[in-house]
Amino acid sequence: MGKIIAIANQKGGVGKTTTTVNLAASLGVLEKKVLLIDADPQANASSGLGIDVESVEIGTYQILEHSNTPQEATIASSAPNVSVIPAHIDLVAIEIELVDKDKREYMLKQALEKVKDEYDYILIDCAPSLGLLTLNALTAADSVIIPIQCEYFALEGLGKLLNTIKSVQKIHNAELDIEGLLLTMYDSRLRLSNQVVEEVQKHFNDMVFKTIIQRNVKLSEAPSFGESIINFDATSKGASNYLSLAQEIIKKNN
Repeated sequence: MGKIIAIANQKGGVGKTTTTVNLAASLGVLEKKVLLIDADPQANASSGLGIDVESVEIGTYQILEHSNTPQEATIASSAPNVSVIPAHIDLVAIEIELVDKDKREYMLKQALEKVKDEYDYILIDCAPSLGLLTLNALTAADSVIIPIQCEYFALEGLGKLLNTIKSVQKIHNAELDIEGLLLTMYDSRLRLSNQVVEEVQKHFNDMVFKTIIQRNVKLSEAPSFGESIINFDATSKGASNYLSLAQEIIKKNN
């Protein structure tokens, strides 16, 4: 039975897509079978794994519409053991189209029932908003990873996201767990980075992953080559951070 993990935070630029892509690649390298679902109209997770977004004909949009099956939308990626259901800019329209549908929050969950058993992990890269797309992801997921950047406004908006998760638990998905809070973009030289780490660990102790993702030039370069950090530079700090995160998740779920 595969575990479905949504990577969500309504704040942009916190390392959501970077985390989804590189965690997927790290789990793949550790011989887990992974499906990455790109649920962000910007489609960065798709292009970050070498997929030509312009040529996508069947993707997340068609799955949410139930006009195609997940199997028909799945394509291989540049990372070993990682398949992708890509996004396309037309995903922007889905929020409007689903509004008057019955059970609109369950569209993704229903679609994934068919493939859940074929993978060890299904990762969903959420859009930076708390709209219907993210709601579908949270309703379909078993757990959620929340990336938090080690910067001044890090905790701003976290309360809002935790409230959204609570209401999803109450109304749509009682089983939804918080897999963990992931500290990203950490720079050990900055006092502020260290303060944010302390603050988050103090408030949320066990909910915070032990692994911290450090600022790393290679991490920001990899997507422009359509590769994960594992393919791009396996010796980099970014690669070892994400491998460590993958191991932490595997250990936690065994």
